[in-house]
Amino acid sequence: MLAFLNCEHINKLLDKLDLINHSVDKRINLDKVKKAIFYVKKYHGNQKRDTGEPYYMHPLEVALMVADYSFKTDTIITAILHDTIEDTTLTKEKIAIEFNDNIAEQVLALTRNRGGKKTSSMKMIQTLVNQDKVELLLIKLLDRLDNIKTVFIKPAKRR
Repeated sequence: MLAFLNCEHINKLLDKLDLINHSVDKRINLDKVKKAIFYVKKYHGNQKRDTGEPYYMHPLEVALMVADYSFKTDTIITAILHDTIEDTTLTKEKIAIEFNDNIAEQVLALTRNRGGKKTSSMKMIQTLVNQDKVELLLIKLLDRLDNIKTVFIKPAKRR
């Protein structure tokens, strides 16, 4: 598993979380975070972003931004896994077994494609606001922010 952790984005995230662990009372479980990183790299595999970079770098960037606002292990892991149910073969059930039910439910809540229907980002954001799911709203908004950084690469129809 350690070979999966050798990447600048991963090191940046783990260094930040380690720094947080030394400056706040509530500690982030780095072993669980490393396990989530392993899973995101394994399941996103060879998927690429429109920029050509490995897809897994996107959820790591989202988690890095989330760590500025939340010091909860489950929230950081949810940020790392946020696209796995939607874009890979990883299931809610497998996430529940490997992590916990809370993380599995949170990742599912951030999944736009369910049962053949795709929810718009705006509708999902409104739902999260209405349900007062602040941490999931944070993940979704930072997900959108990271996607906006590369929108210029997408064809005009997909922007």
